[in-house]
Amino acid sequence: MPSRKQIDRALSVDNLLKSNFRDITFSSTWEALLGEPELAGSWIIWGGSGCGKTSFALQLAKQLCGFGKVLYNSLEEGKSKSFKMAVMRENMKEVAAKIVFLDKEPMDALKERLRKRKSPDIVFVDSVQYTEMKLSDYIALKREFPRKLFVWVSHEKNREPDGRLAEKIRYDADVKIRVEGYRAFTMSRAGGYDYYHEIYKTGAIEYWGLKIKRL
Repeated sequence: MPSRKQIDRALSVDNLLKSNFRDITFSSTWEALLGEPELAGSWIIWGGSGCGKTSFALQLAKQLCGFGKVLYNSLEEGKSKSFKMAVMRENMKEVAAKIVFLDKEPMDALKERLRKRKSPDIVFVDSVQYTEMKLSDYIALKREFPRKLFVWVSHEKNREPDGRLAEKIRYDADVKIRVEGYRAFTMSRAGGYDYYHEIYKTGAIEYWGLKIKRL
């Protein structure tokens, strides 16, 4: 039986239309790609190995540093030479005051960190397959931190996020980004009219030539 608090959450049309949300107002290039999404909820980035996922995730994190403190939990690579090179390549020193990196921090420890006052508003988890989470854990995480934005990075299988949890996150996410051949192809509930972002121009040209491909 639903609680009184759950019943009281019902909204009239006027209540809903008067609601205010924390929108992300990107620069023109990124707004064309992603629209003006809310600074909360879930986004997902997925793609195959070596296609530019981490580079794109760092480029996006760099943009999001303009809207709050960013935490990047590198569950897969952690404190490794390859991740250090990616951070250097994207010149993350430019936003050093606004981003922190975690070295394979387990999700339970991450939740404890997020419960602290003034914890980051934007959380990258790379990759979903290393979280050891179930769907119920994901739902509980979103319910506990409704004002935080989670950006999930995922492996792919047959061009889709790999595994049941990653697949469910894809359906739930407000922003969906598939990476292939150093291009990020986007679908956003918040608008946006450019359907791909070039992550690394030389690599993209080598992979695609002059072809343009949709998500």
